[in-house]
Amino acid sequence: MTDRPETNLDLVISRPDEADSLLRARFAAYGYLFFREFVSGLDCDELLREIISVTAPHVELDENAGRPRLAGEPFFETDTTWDEVYPRVQSLERFHDFFHTPEMSAIQQRLLDAEPFVYPMKMARISTPRKIGYETPPHQDAHSHQAGPAMAGLWVALHDVPAELGRLKVLARSHLRGVRPVFQAEGVGGIQCEIYPDETEWHVSDYRRGDLLIFHSCTVHKAEPNRAEEAVRVSVDTRFCDYGAPVFRTNIEPHHGWRIAGLDWESIYRGWASDRLQYYWRDYPLIS
Repeated sequence: MTDRPETNLDLVISRPDEADSLLRARFAAYGYLFFREFVSGLDCDELLREIISVTAPHVELDENAGRPRLAGEPFFETDTTWDEVYPRVQSLERFHDFFHTPEMSAIQQRLLDAEPFVYPMKMARISTPRKIGYETPPHQDAHSHQAGPAMAGLWVALHDVPAELGRLKVLARSHLRGVRPVFQAEGVGGIQCEIYPDETEWHVSDYRRGDLLIFHSCTVHKAEPNRAEEAVRVSVDTRFCDYGAPVFRTNIEPHHGWRIAGLDWESIYRGWASDRLQYYWRDYPLIS
């Protein structure tokens, strides 16, 4: 595949007060739903502060800008610095609870018209500047999560994300063409899916704190590079499906637990104040 010009259009904005039928129709047409400031700013601030507290001294909070900044050397997902700080991020109870609020459950249920199941695997994205080429390439979760069409992604910006910080982009309507061939590529995940010659329309916007993006398992998406001088982008995401749909076993494990020694549920849950979400997935009926 060769590089080709891209057309960037603003993400189509949805509103929680729109009819369920309209939201489902838009999701079916574009392969995503985008809600402005869906998550409260306070909830985002609290989680961001907790993440920054455990990523220090590598990342600190710029109080004036209201977003993280690099305090040490740049790093990327899977390098030695990442492997040092990421287990601490994974151990944050607020990080896992973030996707289990009544508001999150309600929007999932409205989209699915069924009881939702939030995947245990929760993911934090920490994109530092001066690491061009290490961003996530175009891919489909249907491949990377070995999931069917009932699965979708939930992504939340924890602070404002202008273009220079590297935004999340979706290839509009790409879900309509099914699961694609993949090949090796640089960046997070190490693979890229095929982009067909007639596909040039990417949807992306500057994100605000609390913005929520929901995308279909076959919707192609990617991250832009962080071209800032010192600002760091931090976002969080997970996946969900209708309750009872097949869930591949790797999605039941902690993110990066397969490669970071000692990163397991026992270590994550140690020190939590509540057991409400501990092993909540054990009775799930269809783990393959």
